[in-house]
Amino acid sequence: MLSIYSKNLENAVNEIAKLPGIGKRTALRLALHLLKTEEEDVSRLTDRINKLKTDIFFCKKCYNVSDAEICDICANPKRDPSVICVVQDIRDIIALENTHQYHGVYHVLGGVISPMDGIGIQQLNLQELFTRVEHEPVTELILALPSTVEGDTTNFFIYKNVKDKVAKITTIARGIGVGEELEYADEVTLGRSLLSRTDFDTIYQKNG
Repeated sequence: MLSIYSKNLENAVNEIAKLPGIGKRTALRLALHLLKTEEEDVSRLTDRINKLKTDIFFCKKCYNVSDAEICDICANPKRDPSVICVVQDIRDIIALENTHQYHGVYHVLGGVISPMDGIGIQQLNLQELFTRVEHEPVTELILALPSTVEGDTTNFFIYKNVKDKVAKITTIARGIGVGEELEYADEVTLGRSLLSRTDFDTIYQKNG
């Protein structure tokens, strides 16, 4: 336990420590840093944090973060809306965009099927994906979920629900290590995995 002799400082430390990956000691260092920072800079920081909740939307089409109802990727006329890349979360979009190898659009599931973590079909943007496939002229669906049991389970669930509606269903090549998240893969490996994507139907028949 840390002995903190100011209730206000202790409260700040406790709130900062709620952030992922930040323990009490790191939270204390950050709080003390803010304490010594100019009031104008602290106000700017808190204003930016407040705007995360008030001025950022989730795109109505793909569920990416956006400053408007439709994100810049979905609204970009240079992107190919007939190719949809399915990802776990927004960090994966950032990783894939950094490869500069993809020119389609995305669909963010918001997670993967994981009963052990209480994440089922209803907690994900799966039905919204199926609706897009049903009503939009999708020529290819790229499954870019993590190489984990949960990611594979979600891949198969999606495949079973869209295999008769999409001509081409692919998955990124397994240059990404088993159990590895897309956001931690280097850009070259991720770019090659995207370009070397394989037909998911072949994988399904092999495993099924």
